[in-house]
Amino acid sequence: MTTATRPPAGDWIRGITIRQPWTTCILAGKNVENRPAPWSWRGWLLLHTGQKVERAPLRDPLVATAIRGRALHTRAIIGVARLTDCHQDAAGAAPCSRWAQPDAHHLVLADVQELALPIPWLHGQLGPWRPPQDLVDQVLLQLPHLSPEATP
Repeated sequence: MTTATRPPAGDWIRGITIRQPWTTCILAGKNVENRPAPWSWRGWLLLHTGQKVERAPLRDPLVATAIRGRALHTRAIIGVARLTDCHQDAAGAAPCSRWAQPDAHHLVLADVQELALPIPWLHGQLGPWRPPQDLVDQVLLQLPHLSPEATP
């Protein structure tokens, strides 16, 4: 499929900026991203690393195990994931994931795919953002099978 037949980037894919080491943890199997507010949007997300690495989580055994041997790139697109749900765990219920934080809204991620080569990107924001077509095109060079309907 060429970009001429693909829907515009803003219609089927968004970006999400996540501080390190959390973005790399997603590549290693972290299946929820904790956010303070719910998201209504569902679909593919570009995984963008923020400009800083949070140092305190590096001492958490769960995080340390997940990132062992991996680079903590900053200000780059390092992968994609499909956002399938957003919820909060019911009061008193067991967490939906070992990565879920209490009282947070959990963005449920699936079909995570790591880029072989991180794509430097200086822009981003904590909420979902619309990536420009040229950025999506760079991702598609590495993941040509990716499309609105794609599931690996």
